[in-house]
Amino acid sequence: MHTKHQHANTNLDLSPLYEDAFSGEIPRDRLGRQGMSPQSAAQVVGDELLLDGNARLNLATFCATVGEDSIDALAAKAARVNITNEDEYPASVEIERRLCAMVANLWHAPGDYAAVATTGSSEAILLSVLAARQRFREAGGTGVPNLVYSAAAHPCWDKACRYFDVEPRRIPVPRVPNVPLLQPEAVLAAVDEHTIGVAATLGYPSTGAFDDVPALVAALDGLAARGGPDIAMHVDAASGGFVAPFSHPDLLWDFRQERVISINASGHKYGGATLGLGFVAWRHTDLLPEHLCFDVNLLGGQPVKSFSLTFSRPAAPIVAGYATMLRLGRSGFEALVARERQVAARVAEAVARHGFTLWGDGSMLPLVAFAKDPGDPRTWGLEHLSAKLRERGWQLPVYQLADGAEDVSVARVTCRAGLSADLTQRLIDDIAAAVAALDAHRGEHPPASVGGFNH
Repeated sequence: MHTKHQHANTNLDLSPLYEDAFSGEIPRDRLGRQGMSPQSAAQVVGDELLLDGNARLNLATFCATVGEDSIDALAAKAARVNITNEDEYPASVEIERRLCAMVANLWHAPGDYAAVATTGSSEAILLSVLAARQRFREAGGTGVPNLVYSAAAHPCWDKACRYFDVEPRRIPVPRVPNVPLLQPEAVLAAVDEHTIGVAATLGYPSTGAFDDVPALVAALDGLAARGGPDIAMHVDAASGGFVAPFSHPDLLWDFRQERVISINASGHKYGGATLGLGFVAWRHTDLLPEHLCFDVNLLGGQPVKSFSLTFSRPAAPIVAGYATMLRLGRSGFEALVARERQVAARVAEAVARHGFTLWGDGSMLPLVAFAKDPGDPRTWGLEHLSAKLRERGWQLPVYQLADGAEDVSVARVTCRAGLSADLTQRLIDDIAAAVAALDAHRGEHPPASVGGFNH
């Protein structure tokens, strides 16, 4: 007779495939009374993760879902390096400085710029709004400051206004495809002496459109020349900051415009780094108020000047971002962005053949957004198309556009590294098959749930 206790010392329990000590309920809401072997813990979590979607087939995300093994391995080694500890990790800190300099120079920053690395564009935007609010106060501003931006901007702009007591002045979007969403006339009608900035977007998450930064600058220049308020601009280049310099090198959206005083971008989107990397840069160091910077020596060594919303940060995304910059260079980024735009053009052509209206054709951000025409007689909706594609593993987001076009539902295909030519053809074929199957269905289509998607 063999009992569980008797065979617990056999070699079987060395393999998590045969371990039975935790064959019952796995702790989910409370810490378990006993632990388990590292192999068993890894297998339990790994089994849970099998239920995640395939990141390569996620058409919603802007985040990089592929990387080269050598760079990913290098980043993994830096996962436990706290880059905030400058005294212990000076090499990592120097890599961060170089990376910020590369990004600032990519955006044509003058020599006395200020730049910081962040955990992503959301933190970068929060910091830029904090700096703008502080400048308003130091200039003698009273009352509640306001910020002007498109209703289609990333939700972190609403978050920044709510957290930091800034009035959001959200401009409704035009109900017309393929146009800049922040129109100069609407901006001029919204600003006043309490406006701390106008935020343009270089690549809206919903449609991929670029705001016309030169037109916005010209409108604000004219306002100031007429004796009106002199209002600075910020450019939210979360995605476009690593696309436009290579796809539209002559587009004057960045620090080449004097009125643009700060820019943010995500390194972990089209910058190709692992998750957890963003940047914000200011045209001049005096645009970053000293009042917001802290001298920190909590970890020993000389005091370190810090402007962030966090403290401890892993060096991994910094290392991956810098290694990717070295790996690609300008020519590599140009080739990569060109391929992503070619993929977007193929997808746009394919969905247009099925009678969809393009709200984003990939000519700006490599992204395709499409909607059903209001007069389309087909009884199924984009949510049904999304559900049908999910049967093939694709995750196609469907969402409503922002205020001004909130009655329009669109689907989005984000074309980024990893959506290869072969996978693109599979997607095009699967879209055609899904449309055919939905068209062949007789009668009404039941409601379809497509789940939730995040940018």
